[in-house]
Amino acid sequence: MTIFRAARPRVLLTALAAGTLLLTAACNDTVTTAQDKASGTTAPAAGSPTATPTPTARPKGEADPALKAFYGQQITWADCPADPKAEKAKIDTSGMRCGKLHVPLDYANPATDAIDLALVKYAAADQGKRIGSLMVNPGGPGASGVEMVKYGAKDFAGTLHDRFDVIGFDPRGTGDSSPVVCYDDKQLDAANQEDAPDDPAERKAAHVKQSTDHAAACQAKSGRLLPFVGTRNTARDLDVLRAAVGDQRLNYLGISYGTYLGALYAEEFPQNTGRLVLDGAVDPAQDNLDHGVDQQVGFEKSFERFAADCVDNHPDECPLGTDRTKAAKKAADFLDGLHDHPLTTKDGRKLGRDMAWTGVISLLYGDEKTSWQYLRASLGWAMKRDKGDYLMAFADDYNGRDQDGHYSPMDEANSAISCADAARPAPTPEHARQAVERLRTEAPLLSKGVTVDDYAEPGCAYWPFKTQEKPHTIRAEGAAPILVVGTTGDPATPYSSAEKLAKGFAKATLLTRVGEGHGAFGKGSACTDLAMAAYLTDGTMPAEGTRCG
Repeated sequence: MTIFRAARPRVLLTALAAGTLLLTAACNDTVTTAQDKASGTTAPAAGSPTATPTPTARPKGEADPALKAFYGQQITWADCPADPKAEKAKIDTSGMRCGKLHVPLDYANPATDAIDLALVKYAAADQGKRIGSLMVNPGGPGASGVEMVKYGAKDFAGTLHDRFDVIGFDPRGTGDSSPVVCYDDKQLDAANQEDAPDDPAERKAAHVKQSTDHAAACQAKSGRLLPFVGTRNTARDLDVLRAAVGDQRLNYLGISYGTYLGALYAEEFPQNTGRLVLDGAVDPAQDNLDHGVDQQVGFEKSFERFAADCVDNHPDECPLGTDRTKAAKKAADFLDGLHDHPLTTKDGRKLGRDMAWTGVISLLYGDEKTSWQYLRASLGWAMKRDKGDYLMAFADDYNGRDQDGHYSPMDEANSAISCADAARPAPTPEHARQAVERLRTEAPLLSKGVTVDDYAEPGCAYWPFKTQEKPHTIRAEGAAPILVVGTTGDPATPYSSAEKLAKGFAKATLLTRVGEGHGAFGKGSACTDLAMAAYLTDGTMPAEGTRCG
């Protein structure tokens, strides 16, 4: 399955200042693809948001006469269009069917405008034992559910594919579902290769310019979409999809950001919940700044564990020396040094500090067996041979850039959805100070040079509209029991988030995977895979306190 990019991970202070979350799902076989790649309308004035859109009323779902046509639609399933990417990767999609779902742009005014969402269906292998549909979301926000099913079909092999039509969809504003567009490929290349300045004042000025320019570009090209791409509207789309395929209850697998989507669905439509599995959980009540700090600390600890493992268990191929206590810093010093001395890759692009860190952190989303192996090799090529092609390839995969230099809509969708979901208010001076102190103490390698001023302004400060959504605990009273899955070494959504999400629900059970990497689905743990499949297919919830290796 693809590593789904969420945001540039090295310059986390920039992401946090923008109010965005870094969430993504990673599965092990992506690294091979990246390894192979390495071898071979007027925008408003900055800081002057447009009028806040009319708040969307709580939907009545199928009971709302204005939504009757949407809920009653029949999806036309047909052969999927040719997919050169799948063909090149030798992925057989011949057994899949594609379709479109028609949904309102604004659920408060459904008659005014509508959009189509891209769908793919991987029909149940055993039609005699078919339960219904299993809707899936891979994370992001901004990742493609269509690609999750197309390129990750093997992860559903066995019980899940036998019993369910596995259905992937591109959420509104992403993929082939009216994607948010702000920049072209060349502009994204330039932005991704530009390192943030080391000087705090210069960094702040650069951030303000980048943020205002980006907001203006998004408003100019996608202003119609921006107020309506938030996750609550996607949850409403999900309920329309449930009805359109003929399911009385929603069965759902959401990973990373997909857990937030699943949680909001349970809040909006508790009576329609079937069996929901939320893996790599987000705490919906957590302030975005605190979440970002937790995440940065999580990546630092994961990086330290990788470095120690490199020295202790792989001395013949480890480029980080022989002292496990200094290995992580040695790698960090090298990566930071690329700010002044970038490496030139085969295609002529420069691998600077931020792109190199992006490549490293992308591999920390994977597990300790496969992904860490590729991380050792990629650092070795860069540190010993001055070749940055491998790190660049993994950064490209994470950034949604293909071999032809074309970007997927993930980057733009991530910013738009994040700002539609919860724009972080300006922290108090004390809150900002505490965040910086914790970063300097617990994540000194990834937060080098960070200052309180980096967090002084509110998130999404320059975005064209202001959302009404706020972080909050989701109880989902009246919903069916929910299975929450957390991984102890998850750097992107720390295990504590899974604990809090499960505790917040009225009825939920927490399943623990002990290991490294982001999420449990597709990570090779038979214990967690069997537990998730048993719940989805038979409703058998694992015992409270179950831990899987």
